[in-house]
Amino acid sequence: MKKVIIIEGMSCNHCVMAVKNALSQIEGVSHVDVELNNNRAIVEGEIIPDEIIKEKIEEAGYDVIEIK
Repeated sequence: MKKVIIIEGMSCNHCVMAVKNALSQIEGVSHVDVELNNNRAIVEGEIIPDEIIKEKIEEAGYDVIEIK
């Protein structure tokens, strides 16, 4: 499974690390790549409900615009 998440609110490398750490904590995630210049994260691993991904990103202080 691979999902692309469009995120609003990231402005620096600290933000990138916060989102990456939040997503890495989800059970079943095998790889996370966060791109500041594209405001997106790519998550790979087992099938993970969008609600869990959104919840973890929002807990880190950022907004999810879209998950595809």
